[in-house]
Amino acid sequence: MSFNAWQWLLAVLAAMLVGVAKTGITGLSLLFVSMFASIMPARRSTGVVLPLMIVGDFVAVLAYRRHAQWKYLWKLFPWAGTGIVIGYLALGRMNDDQARQAIGAIIVALAALHVYRRLRPVGHESEHGAWFAPVIGVLAGFTTLVSNSSGPLMVIYLLAMRLPKMEYMGTMAVFFMLLNFFKLPFMISLGLVNRESLMLNLELAPAVLIGTWLGNWLLRRINQKAFETIALVLTLCAAAKMFV
Repeated sequence: MSFNAWQWLLAVLAAMLVGVAKTGITGLSLLFVSMFASIMPARRSTGVVLPLMIVGDFVAVLAYRRHAQWKYLWKLFPWAGTGIVIGYLALGRMNDDQARQAIGAIIVALAALHVYRRLRPVGHESEHGAWFAPVIGVLAGFTTLVSNSSGPLMVIYLLAMRLPKMEYMGTMAVFFMLLNFFKLPFMISLGLVNRESLMLNLELAPAVLIGTWLGNWLLRRINQKAFETIALVLTLCAAAKMFV
């Protein structure tokens, strides 16, 4: 891919944000997705972003795997796989604007639900009902296939589970590593991950690794309440940007 100097600067910064999002501030995920989409066609950008996220996933799992809460993951995996298949079938039938606006609306609605739940007395997953994990799982699978933007949905889900930040990060890391590997063959089938995109990934991978170090450094210096607030605010800002 041929970039000018400004586009290379944005690409390197976006790659660093991939790493930061994987090991620190997860609400940044839609920001780097939109940055890559601004310097190349949106569909092609999804094929570039996926392998970079997998690099970040490896580092995040190595750092936080012992904190993963598998009881929440098992509830999501079957539904997320279903969502990926639906997204694969839908990708050829939706244009970029339709997909972006639909995902933005979903995220805003779920963020509003989380704010409502947060203002209520302390509770747990059961207060959301049996529908919560299946709905989040299907939507996360769909959005990750269509636009690599399921991070905000997982933010909403894991914040609703009231997980401490280290358990939150461990659960998030394992979920996305497995999810991204599962969707890789679908992206290859669509021609979005190819030789050209992988060559660009090799050039940007060092920036991802630098970002994972920075994200880990930031995470250890943010308290729980600030962590949740930053994640939620960045998620809402990124979702709002999808309507622009």
